[in-house]
Amino acid sequence: MHPFDIKAALLAKHAQHVVLIHFPIALFIAGVAFDFLAQWTKRQFLAAAAYCNLLAAAVVMVPVLITGVLAWQWQLEGQRLKGLLLMHLLLGCASSLLIWGVCFVHLRAQRKHGGVLPSYRLPIEATGVALVTLTGHLGGFLSGVNVPG
Repeated sequence: MHPFDIKAALLAKHAQHVVLIHFPIALFIAGVAFDFLAQWTKRQFLAAAAYCNLLAAAVVMVPVLITGVLAWQWQLEGQRLKGLLLMHLLLGCASSLLIWGVCFVHLRAQRKHGGVLPSYRLPIEATGVALVTLTGHLGGFLSGVNVPG
């Protein structure tokens, strides 16, 4: 494939998932960083930045999951998953649930508790970042970016 062939890049069977996944990863990690900084410094604008990033990450996860399942169906013709691909799918679903859960905690705090966030969210967010990192690392092996050796 020619590097400037836009049509081939956009219509590749797995390309959309590979491109889209970077947005929720970056938004979630940045949101968690802003939230930890807001907790540490007690600055409201950092809490607002965290909220916006986490909400955007949760919204963008929907098309990412859809394109991931479509890539599996198109690329592998729906065959049974095993090995790294199965682990990537399971970790991706777990990461999505954690991202949505963290977003829900922030949404609920904004609406019902006047913006006061529970302290239990920080370990959940840290776990989410670790899970997202591991999922992305496995995805790198699947895409050929991370190769053994």
